Amino acid sequence: MFKKNILLLICSISFAQETTQIEIEPIQTDRPDQTETSSLTPVKMFQIETGFSYQKIDSYNSEYVVPTVLWKYGFSEIIELRLITEFHKNESFNTYNEGISPVLIGCKIRISEENGILPKISLIGHLAFPNLAKTEYKNNYLAPEFRFAIQHTLSEKFSFGYNLGAEWDGFLAKATFLYTTALGYSITDKLGSYIELYGFAPEQQTANHNFDGGFTYLITNNFMIDASGGFGITKNAPDYFYALGFSFRI
Repeated sequence: MFKKNILLLICSISFAQETTQIEIEPIQTDRPDQTETSSLTPVKMFQIETGFSYQKIDSYNSEYVVPTVLWKYGFSEIIELRLITEFHKNESFNTYNEGISPVLIGCKIRISEENGILPKISLIGHLAFPNLAKTEYKNNYLAPEFRFAIQHTLSEKFSFGYNLGAEWDGFLAKATFLYTTALGYSITDKLGSYIELYGFAPEQQTANHNFDGGFTYLITNNFMIDASGGFGITKNAPDYFYALGFSFRI
């Protein structure tokens, strides 16, 4: 009788584990593209998205981010808590600066789920805190940013997402408006790809536009790696850039 109970217990645990694995959808990330996903981190789960990026701004200026880390926690069915930390290295002529840029604290709020032609929509907002940074990278004021993340499923293989929003630099009261558009294609169940057009339009200044693309590979439902790269389309955009990273949740 005792052996039978143990066997039933083991079977029940195995079944529960298998059910849990089936119920958890593959990880959805905000990297490597600029288009943030409208999906939220599952409730009571932590998700970390990190990586390295290099950007050649022009002939004299370049920037490394080593690393950038987005920390996420599924607070509820409609709210995801977010923290962004980045370590920057900037090179210009013979000068060199490095340090932590202002830490961003914020959240993602689910607005609607996809229903037919109606898209999945979330609102993302952050505040950059000027004192949570190295002196060379500090802002004068709190710097807010927000964007609406919108997503359409076009077919089993294709998806289309776009973001619309604005951000402030913490020095001037003028906003920089932003847009992103990304077309995703699932090559296999594990290998994904995308191409993207995005840009920034500061008030009273010329907008800059960029193009990029990349790949993601799902190692498990909770672990993904990525690679991406792109270039500026307009003269005031960066010459080129690339990034490598990984994301996981627990």
